[in-house]
Amino acid sequence: MTSALFSIDQANLNDLGGMRTIEQACFPLDAWPLLELIGALSLPGLVRLKATVDSKMVGFAGGAVKRLINEGWITTLGVLPEYRRLGIATALLDRCEQAMAMERVRLSVRKSNVGAQRLYLERGYYLVEHWEKYYEGGEDGLVYEKIIEISKP
Repeated sequence: MTSALFSIDQANLNDLGGMRTIEQACFPLDAWPLLELIGALSLPGLVRLKATVDSKMVGFAGGAVKRLINEGWITTLGVLPEYRRLGIATALLDRCEQAMAMERVRLSVRKSNVGAQRLYLERGYYLVEHWEKYYEGGEDGLVYEKIIEISKP
């Protein structure tokens, strides 16, 4: 696929099948179990965004807000392989940051996921922590952070 028009919308429990497909395609070793997917799509206070192309869910981003410490976490961000390099992950990341409206946003990524790391660096993130053997299979996790200027009324 070389180009596609996509839209970013709120996800809900009706998107469970699409989210499960994306998780399994993007994170074969770390895909969230069904109960966590249901929680991500239904618990209050979470950011949940989907990207669709021709009514097909092709990407998902989730975020959690920790208001007491003014921090947001991108909990998951994935785009089906055949829809990558079209700006979908960037759009999901940007919209998730906006929806959380936190001054500091963090996320973790597998050390081997160089493509995702490149995206995060391009979007203003920088490496702040290294978690040894964090992921399934013993791979290290890298924690990236971004400081965002929030406009105050």
